[in-house]
Amino acid sequence: MGSLVVATACSSPPSSHNGSSQPASATSVSDFGGMDGLVAAAQKEGKLNVIALPPNWANYGKSIDEFSQKYGIKVESSQPDASSQEEINAAKQLNGTDRVPDVFDLGQNVVLANTDVFAPYKVQTWKDVPDNLKESSGLWTSDYGGYMSIGYDASKVPAPTSIQDLLKPEYKGKVVLNGDPTQAASAFYGVVAASLGSGGSANDIAPGVNFFSELKKQGNFLPLNPTPATISSGQTPVVFDWDYLHAATAASLAGKVDWKVVVPEDSVVGSYYAQAINKNAAHPAAARLWEEFLYSDQGQNNFLQGFAHPVRAEAMQKAGTLDQAAFAKLPPVSGKPVFLTQDQVTAAKQYLSDNWASAVG
Repeated sequence: MGSLVVATACSSPPSSHNGSSQPASATSVSDFGGMDGLVAAAQKEGKLNVIALPPNWANYGKSIDEFSQKYGIKVESSQPDASSQEEINAAKQLNGTDRVPDVFDLGQNVVLANTDVFAPYKVQTWKDVPDNLKESSGLWTSDYGGYMSIGYDASKVPAPTSIQDLLKPEYKGKVVLNGDPTQAASAFYGVVAASLGSGGSANDIAPGVNFFSELKKQGNFLPLNPTPATISSGQTPVVFDWDYLHAATAASLAGKVDWKVVVPEDSVVGSYYAQAINKNAAHPAAARLWEEFLYSDQGQNNFLQGFAHPVRAEAMQKAGTLDQAAFAKLPPVSGKPVFLTQDQVTAAKQYLSDNWASAVG
C-alpha cells in the first residue's frame, strides 16, 4: 500500500509545488523544486503544531527554538508530557482543525500500529538512516534512540559489569525498573536486557522474567518507580533505564550524586523513537520542513547534545560533522546491539502479560 501512496503522491509535476498548491502530497523536497521552495511554502503556512515534546527531552527545546528562529515559523507545542498513544489520539480528536498535530515523535510499538495515519516523506539525508530503522516508503523514520542500561550511585554500590552482578548481596533492596514492563517501554526493555544477560534472546524473554523473579527472592528488587528525587535521596541507587536518560541524570545531579552508567556487553538492546508526518496535517509544508531540520546535521547534533543517539550518527561520524564533545559524553556501548522486530515485541508483550504478575508481582 505504501508504494501506491508514493506513486500517487509523485504523480503531480514538481512545478506545481510552489508553496501555493499541494504540499500535503509531497514525498521529498524535490516536489517543492528544492529547499527554497519548501521553505517558501512552509513560511506561507507560518505555523507548526508539535505534540509530546518536553523541552528537556532529547534537547527538543533547543530544536524548537532554532527551527522557529531559522525559518520564522511559529511552533505551537501542546501536551509536552503526552505518551505516544496520546499523540495519535489527539490527531484523531483534532482532525480537521487548525490545532491537529502536524508531526509525531513516537515509540516503536505505536508507530508500527498506526502507519495509516502517516504521510510518506523522505528527507534529503534519508540514505544515512539504516534500512532497519525506517519504513521503505518514508511513512516513518527513526530519529534518535538509545540502549537499555544500568544507572547506579557509585557511592552506594559497586560498579556492575553484567546483569548477573545485580543478584549479589551488595545490591540488596537497591534495584528498580522504570515502571511496569507490561505497560512502560523502558521497563519492558529492561526485562529484554535481563533476558539477553541471562541466556535468553529477543525471541525468548522468559530468562528475563526469571531473573527478576530471582532478584525479588534475593530481596534485591525494589518495587519503586525511580525519579530524579528518589535518585538524589538515595532511595533508588540502581536503575534500569535508557542510557541517554541516565546520562542526563548524571549531568543534572553532578556534584550531588556520583551517578554512573553502564551498558553491559552481554545485554545490549536498543530502541529508537521515530518521526512521522500526519497525513491530515494542518501545516503540511511546515511539517516537512521540520523533518528536514531534524535530520540535518544541526538537528541531529541537537539530539546528541541532549544525550540521545542520533540515527545518522555513523554517517556523520564518517563525514566529520558529528559533535565529538557531545558524543564523548554518551555511555560507551560495546557488543552487537539487538533491535526487536514487531513480531518479537508482540510475542514478548504477550509473555509478560501472561507471566509477569505471577513471577514478580
